[in-house]
Amino acid sequence: MTPSLSSRLSPEIKQYLVITGNYWSFTLTDGALRMLVVLYFHQLGYSPLAIASLFLFYEIFGVVTNLLGGWLGARLGLNKTMNIGLFLQIIAVTMLALDEQLLTIAYVMIAQALSGIAKDLNKMSAKSAIKLLVPKDQDSTLYKWVALLTGSKNALKGVGFFLGGLLLTLLGFQGALWFMAAMLTVTWLASLVLLKQDLGKKKHKPKFSELLSKSRQLNLLAAARLFLFASRDIWFVIALPVFLASTFGWDHWWVGGFMASWVIAYGVVQANAPKITKNSENSFNQALFWVVALSFIPVLIAIGLWLAWQPKLVIIGGLLLFGAVFAINSSLHSFLIVKIADSDGVSMDVGFYYMANAMGRLLGTVLSGLVFQFYGLEACLVISSGMLILASIFTLGLSKRV
Repeated sequence: MTPSLSSRLSPEIKQYLVITGNYWSFTLTDGALRMLVVLYFHQLGYSPLAIASLFLFYEIFGVVTNLLGGWLGARLGLNKTMNIGLFLQIIAVTMLALDEQLLTIAYVMIAQALSGIAKDLNKMSAKSAIKLLVPKDQDSTLYKWVALLTGSKNALKGVGFFLGGLLLTLLGFQGALWFMAAMLTVTWLASLVLLKQDLGKKKHKPKFSELLSKSRQLNLLAAARLFLFASRDIWFVIALPVFLASTFGWDHWWVGGFMASWVIAYGVVQANAPKITKNSENSFNQALFWVVALSFIPVLIAIGLWLAWQPKLVIIGGLLLFGAVFAINSSLHSFLIVKIADSDGVSMDVGFYYMANAMGRLLGTVLSGLVFQFYGLEACLVISSGMLILASIFTLGLSKRV
């Protein structure tokens, strides 16, 4: 009798597929939820900045969750933190689905806070688990697995943006949310059964004081990650969508569709980063090369806008180029953190690193609204390049392997 595909797969591959499927399901609903909230409150007449404020707790709690979530993962096991994340997302979606009269700004911010906690528990668990499934000294395999997980996640997030708009049209706000809650519940139940017990559990119970005791290499990588993601979000989160709508006269669907398409393309490039960079050798030097290359793009876009030279071509072409180079940077970073993290209690190192990622997103989101409101998109882009120069300086320390 011919063995089934499942029986021919190694236990490590099976766990990778479970983790990836879990992460995909979560990411799809996370992107859909964001688009649902944006579109629904836009229909209610909320301004872009007011809508952005609904996601403030989402980003703030991401900072805390990555730090504490890594510690919890090392104590409880990554299977538990991943399943806790899924369960919290089910609660967040259900909160928003209960009664439309409950949807005050404060109530939605609380639900988004839970969603932010859920997202970062899920992401930290998925990224950390891969370290434990790939044999040591197989950096090329590790790079490919991390790139595939990260890239497919971002592509699915873009698909989630479309899904949110589609569900809102077909099922309405509450119907869409109940559908997503049911989808997440099925994933959660499957994850409870299929995920390996105590995956990533540290051999000794880590002390709370160990949270910030990190290596110099990890601190440099985390600092570079902070400024890398702040450089993207300072112009991408609020400034760019508002600019496209107000300056180019694009309607909401054009803006949302363009942003979603960009995220999907970004994810595709991320997943294929190992093919573009060829291999995982000299990965620290490669990270330096790509972040230096990226630092020129925002300021060149700003100069093009300042000269009023084909603004649509400058913005769209510049954004596509920025997204491609940024995706390679992000994929290299995601590989490097998993590579240098300690296998015993990997989630603590990964959690600390993604705390810096969340801080960068929070900083970029706040500055995106503030700088754009007072100084315009060009200023956001110039500051973006400045942040990338700082990221390059921190990456230079890594490339020297200090």
